[in-house]
Amino acid sequence: MENYRIEKDYLGEVKVPYDAYWGVQTQRAMDNFPISGLRPIKNYTYAIIRIKKAAALANSEAGLLDKKKAKAIIEACDEILKGKYDDQFLVDVYQAGEGTSNNMNANEVIANIAIEKLKGKKGDYSIIHPNDDVNMGQSSNDVIPTAIKLAAIELSNKLIDSLKELQTAFYKKAKEFDKIIKSGRTHLMDAAPIRLGQEFGAWADLIKDSILRIQAAKNELKKINLGGTAVGTGINADSRYTKNAIAYLSKFINERLVQAKDLPEVTESPSDLFNLSSALSVLSTDLIKIANDLRLMNSGPITGLAEISLPAVQPGSSIMPGKVNPSVAEMVDMVSFRVLGDSHTIELATQAGQFELNVMEPIINYCLLHDLIILGNACKVFSEKAINGIKVNKEHIAEMVEKTPGIGLALNPYIGYEKAAEVVKEAIKTNKSIPQLVKEKKLLSEKDFKEVFDPFNLTWPRKLNKKKG
Repeated sequence: MENYRIEKDYLGEVKVPYDAYWGVQTQRAMDNFPISGLRPIKNYTYAIIRIKKAAALANSEAGLLDKKKAKAIIEACDEILKGKYDDQFLVDVYQAGEGTSNNMNANEVIANIAIEKLKGKKGDYSIIHPNDDVNMGQSSNDVIPTAIKLAAIELSNKLIDSLKELQTAFYKKAKEFDKIIKSGRTHLMDAAPIRLGQEFGAWADLIKDSILRIQAAKNELKKINLGGTAVGTGINADSRYTKNAIAYLSKFINERLVQAKDLPEVTESPSDLFNLSSALSVLSTDLIKIANDLRLMNSGPITGLAEISLPAVQPGSSIMPGKVNPSVAEMVDMVSFRVLGDSHTIELATQAGQFELNVMEPIINYCLLHDLIILGNACKVFSEKAINGIKVNKEHIAEMVEKTPGIGLALNPYIGYEKAAEVVKEAIKTNKSIPQLVKEKKLLSEKDFKEVFDPFNLTWPRKLNKKKG
């Protein structure tokens, strides 16, 4: 017995592995694009399958698809969604435009599973046809953009959950550290004092802002072009099918999806996907800033800032005994770098659309979904293995605050900028603290001294009781 079967399309005959559920077009794609070894992200594949299930239900109800065929197609989709056929979706992420190969991969696998359910043999498309039956009323040009959006909505929700966890972790630390005064820094130089809790609170609010951006971008993805078919005009798609298919999809993913008002616009431009990618870029930029601040604050333990101690999660060196690195913060940096690079890829791919279609959506799809996954995982690890376990070196921080010239600016309203600058310069030169010099020079009354150098008065706006002149 041969270990392959022969399938035909209008280009000719192709050998397909006998046991494979994919068909001729999938085999051509696999042969044509042995590029990276990267396979479609499962959330995306399953989104395509949900579209096929919704289409079968809707076309059957409209009287367009034989009910016996529809039942077999729906059962095939359900089995795929249970993970039974994951090994049948192997087309490389670098492929021909607009994801036709992915769409046909799904059509062929579903058709062949359904054919077997109807007691036929794989490849006998007279029983159920990948194009005429499974792909009824559809085009790759509306299926693939819709599938990307469904997967992106699903993964955005997971990312938002991770971000909320990270936001909560920062807020808890902000409350825990709110009484700790530390030296602020601008240009990496000593600046006005700030509460450690204020720094963590600011990071929590950065994450909150990103959550709002991602939620807003995600909501735009609920406008889909299913039913627009090839160029957004809806050719070959029955209006009854479209309405019901979108209703089924909404039910499947528990989100209210709507058909876009301007189908040609959504078919030709993936700008809504780029919008979500841009929100991820902002998040990544903020994560880099936060992670790098934490790395600096954790630096030491002897010759660095050593203001905080990040949890030790693994040995830091194969040659230096006892060394511990800020491993989780470094991971967050690297994930964020990748997302920023992917965002540029998505921007270029979004620009590359021509006339009625953007054929570069497969790379947009892979980059965007991959970014949502790694950011979600990274933020979860960041909160669980770094932020939640941060400890503060209180005595060291207090010592640095007392010595920092940054508190000199609190003297401005009382003795003026020029005189305050002289005090700061002398403090640095003599290695004396500013409060010590102010006392020695009797520059302030006892009452003003207590007010000026009360640590908490230095960290929020207040009414000034005395001004120069």
